[in-house]
Amino acid sequence: MSKYIFVTGGVTSSLGKGIISASLAKLLQSRGLNVTIQKFDPYINVDPGTLNPYEHGECYVTEDGAETDLDLGHYERFLNINTSQANNVTTGRIYQTVINKERAGDYLGKTVQVIPHITDEIKRRIKLLENQGKFDVIITEIGGTVGDIESLPYVEAIRQMSFEMKKSDCLRIHLTLVPYLSAAKELKTKPTQHSVKELLKAGVQPDLLVCRTEYPLTAEMRRKIAQFCNVENNAVIEARDAESIYDVPLLMLKEKLDKIVLKKLKLKTKGKPNLDAWKEFLGKLKNPTHEVRIGLVGKYNELPDAYKSIREAFIHAGTENECKIDVIPIHSENLEVGAIEEKLEGLHGVLVAPGFGSRGIEGKIASIKYIRENSIPFFGICLGMQTAVVEFARNVMGLDAASIEVDHKTKHPVIHMMEDQKKVKKKGGTMRLGSYKCKLIKGSVAHQAYGKINIDERHRHRFEFNNKYKSKFSKAGMQCTGINASNNLVEIVEIKKHPFFIGVQFHPELKSRVESPHPLFVAFVKAAKNYRLTIQGEI
Repeated sequence: MSKYIFVTGGVTSSLGKGIISASLAKLLQSRGLNVTIQKFDPYINVDPGTLNPYEHGECYVTEDGAETDLDLGHYERFLNINTSQANNVTTGRIYQTVINKERAGDYLGKTVQVIPHITDEIKRRIKLLENQGKFDVIITEIGGTVGDIESLPYVEAIRQMSFEMKKSDCLRIHLTLVPYLSAAKELKTKPTQHSVKELLKAGVQPDLLVCRTEYPLTAEMRRKIAQFCNVENNAVIEARDAESIYDVPLLMLKEKLDKIVLKKLKLKTKGKPNLDAWKEFLGKLKNPTHEVRIGLVGKYNELPDAYKSIREAFIHAGTENECKIDVIPIHSENLEVGAIEEKLEGLHGVLVAPGFGSRGIEGKIASIKYIRENSIPFFGICLGMQTAVVEFARNVMGLDAASIEVDHKTKHPVIHMMEDQKKVKKKGGTMRLGSYKCKLIKGSVAHQAYGKINIDERHRHRFEFNNKYKSKFSKAGMQCTGINASNNLVEIVEIKKHPFFIGVQFHPELKSRVESPHPLFVAFVKAAKNYRLTIQGEI
């Protein structure tokens, strides 16, 4: 039987429940336990797939094609495992299931209510991962903040499960805030006390408190928090603001979070945590020998979380190259007003980001033209690849080309809608999603990066390269070097007569991990590093 850990948050949002959950999971995993994490989000959307990135950050896609919360990216990056549909559940999905059961008559005419029907469905979903029979510990992160009306059914489900299970099979962690008042020059514990009281009103007594703070907690503060919140002194954990999210597992190790959890859950492990690979990664991260500036051209740059996985993949690849990556956000709409050279000046590489819709497209195309003509390393992802294809068709092949996503009447639809997408009317969960195989052309840039011919990558798109133009592109100098054999879909394009120019239809950033950086990001950062050394005359 799996042990359960529930993580809730209080006082304010964005305290880092996902990072704390992933850090604890990493510590337990490093002790030899099989651990997974799931996220329960209180919003009524069925999944984040239809949410604007400005609303909720990026939409993370799993191997099995689930459109999920970005915290699942943290889980995978920290634990080096794959998550699935079962690892992310929303209120929308809970209610959708309950309403479908009611329509089917499964409740035998009973009045359908939040308790027991909604809470029973939440509990059923929480236990789905246990049915796989391979996890020693299942960590469940509850989104939102305690006290939010949307979170009440989840807190109630936790209360019920805590009552139904043995005390040593279930643990409740509450993440809260101990703010520093600069005027008074002191930390204040009152918000934490109120947050725990809010949780107690719902019938849930936390076993551990993780306190986000800018400054160290004194022994007296820990004693005070413990006394007012009904926890043991050693169950008050300090979570100081860290230089990097990747420091957090070691900070939690120092606070003995894993030891306390193991003791309360009566779990026995052999020896100390093995974090050698993690410490080696941190050592390289904090001691780079090179530095490069890479432009991130996108239309959601106002919110860094909109490109969270890309930014983290740069950290992983930069560390692999012992290189600090200075990511320069460049709004694609700003590139539509000219002065491209000025806006891209001083960059050693440019990544054109994924996205949907026509806004900012011409800015992306203009930037790619400059990059291609000036031999600057280029990496295009999804829409970034598609705009590279359009730019090449226009400015090298002389075609009046476009993607039909932008121009339905274009004479040369070099990017068109996939056949199985043409009859799709509903937006949610209907794109080409999840992992698909791809075969690489031997000797290509992609093949050299991966070191193998057959790969599989995750997708999220409706439009594709138009195969009618494949031979014309090849003759003009843009090669299709990655193909999905089952449907003849072009996955990768490259320009050979260029230091590094590659566009991919899939999302490689979703598979980059701390302990296994993505090979395409590693190759791109290496190319950017070489480009800088070349223009400096060092190679």
